[in-house]
Amino acid sequence: MQYYSTNGKAPIADLQKAVVKGLAEDRGLYMPEKIHQLPKEFFDHIQEMSFRDIAYNVASAFFGEDVDLDALQELVYDTLPFDCPVVKVTDSIYSLELFHGPTLAFKDVGARFMARLLRYFTSSTSDTSRTSDTSSKTINVLVATSGDTGSAVANGFLGVEGIHVYVLYPKGKVSPIQECQFTTLGKNITAIEVDGVFDDCQALVKNAFMDEELNNHMMLTSANSINVARFLPQAFYYFNAYARMKALGKTDQLVMCVPSGNFGNICSALFGHEMGLPVKRFIAANNANDVFYNYLQTGQYNPKASVQTLANAMDVGDPSNFARILNLYSKNGARTPEETHAAITSLISGATYSDEQIKETMRQCYEETGYILDPHGACGYQALVDGLQEGEIGVFCETAHPAKFKEKVDDILGIDVEIPARLAAFMEGEKQSVPMSKDFSDFKSYLLNQA
Repeated sequence: MQYYSTNGKAPIADLQKAVVKGLAEDRGLYMPEKIHQLPKEFFDHIQEMSFRDIAYNVASAFFGEDVDLDALQELVYDTLPFDCPVVKVTDSIYSLELFHGPTLAFKDVGARFMARLLRYFTSSTSDTSRTSDTSSKTINVLVATSGDTGSAVANGFLGVEGIHVYVLYPKGKVSPIQECQFTTLGKNITAIEVDGVFDDCQALVKNAFMDEELNNHMMLTSANSINVARFLPQAFYYFNAYARMKALGKTDQLVMCVPSGNFGNICSALFGHEMGLPVKRFIAANNANDVFYNYLQTGQYNPKASVQTLANAMDVGDPSNFARILNLYSKNGARTPEETHAAITSLISGATYSDEQIKETMRQCYEETGYILDPHGACGYQALVDGLQEGEIGVFCETAHPAKFKEKVDDILGIDVEIPARLAAFMEGEKQSVPMSKDFSDFKSYLLNQA
């Protein structure tokens, strides 16, 4: 499979380059030149398949031309030692619980898959024809996080030989439990506490990729959803959700709702739809950071500074993966902006919620159903409450365990959310972080002083 840049000015890349480099030379995001349709037989029997087997079939369509199929199966199975069930909340709304991985957040799958794929491409025991320029060098993974990405990536790559991870996060703007999941690990994980917001962290990462001196000094890649190996595997979730709903006989008018920040998760769902996933339509649920919602209403994309909210992992004012969505539905620029907007809005609607609305949703859902939403899942749930049409069945992504936001959830619901043992273990470690300004020259100087 060949990959091109959304900006259209970079050389075509193979999968290895797209994964190892992360960002194209022209600052664009890599896109696969074609999206393979999955066969009818796959969907006919999908309800009988395990999450692992579903994921392997989807991964084969994405990566099977570039990764040995036996190795790919092992990679997928190793990525998924857990399941992601669908749970009934109301008669017409179901929760797809994506928080059953090691860090109790949906980003575990993409992070674990990417770590294993990088190891496949850079292992000294692999085919020398594909590792000759990378196997002897340390790969430095830069990742900006507004919450769960940092913990998922840090734990996905923890202890992986030949890879060092730098997690950039906004000071004081992630939950204490989220913070401890990537600041207490040590080993090959370095946490960098940036005096700014998520967009500043993301800008530092992108500027690092474009800096010639830095790239001559060290091998850099990203584990944010700008990397094809991070966002594409998240499509596994949506095929699994369809399978579980098909087993319940509830797929005739299926609507998927995705709480959205940097838009990697919903972007993977849209790629799944292009592969034949029979979902009727999608809803992108935003918090007060409503740039994409406004685009849906007006056709104009106007990024702006992010604002801090209860649903902090979605606090993104310029979502990177909007470029992929635009490219996908413009048919790589073949459609006019008006035609592209019409194609997007025919499949995707939006919703946006304030902190007060999020709180009220969490209270109402808990009082009426007993289901505990985290602030991000609350956006998805409420978007279905507000947006489902007659006869439709909705599935929303509950993207993280509510205990990851324990202080907020306890305060809003007046309860004491139990902290799972694996989450509590992170809280026993000692915080290790490097303070950093949002000035790129400071970040560059720091990296140049690293081995």
